[in-house]
Amino acid sequence: MPPELMGYQGKALVVDPDVFAVSDVWELLGRDMGGKAIMCRVHSGVKRTVRGTYATSVMLLDCAKLKHWRTEEQFDALFAFTRDYTTWMSLGYEDPATIDGIEDGWNDFDHLGPDTRLIHNTRRMTQPWKTGLQVDFLPVENFPLFPPFGWLMKARRQLFGDYAFLGKYRRHPDPRQETLFWALLRESLEYGAVSEALLKEEMARGHLRPDALEHILKAPTVASVLGELEQRRAA
Repeated sequence: MPPELMGYQGKALVVDPDVFAVSDVWELLGRDMGGKAIMCRVHSGVKRTVRGTYATSVMLLDCAKLKHWRTEEQFDALFAFTRDYTTWMSLGYEDPATIDGIEDGWNDFDHLGPDTRLIHNTRRMTQPWKTGLQVDFLPVENFPLFPPFGWLMKARRQLFGDYAFLGKYRRHPDPRQETLFWALLRESLEYGAVSEALLKEEMARGHLRPDALEHILKAPTVASVLGELEQRRAA
């Protein structure tokens, strides 16, 4: 949608909602794209097998080169089953010659290190704002590396219901990433980007862990968290 919204002019930086900035994104947005239409992280290993070559969760777009991105038309094709979701999400309909990679740090999957610029809490089971809540997403049922796993998940859903036996969201294994999230949420609350009423509403809906406000009160400032990261980067 962004190229269309921008009248197919200029550049756009698209990020998933579970991606958080730990440095100024202007460094990426202002980058020379070398004539490419899209720049994004390239998958490797298991992710490449399951999700395709390209990670579209962070994309730098040259909107003028993406005039074939037509939102309504392509979503209609998706729901008419003439456009495949996985192929679409992994840029399988694009000419590979129009795509270039970016450094992993601009879409760092559940990793917070010296080179991290945008951190992506992509493992849904350990997203910091969900810890302790009942799992409310459907596991993949198409798993090429081990098809029986997909068959098992499909049978579980059909026999017992969408979320049966999935348990609860687990704590993120990296406490520093939890701390960063709460610091960012604290800052958003202080600046009025979100309200306490909104947070309580999301708690009531089961979208946000019920002890969120307690974590916000104890959270350090974003500046202190990023300052520590900058020290590690300098070292």
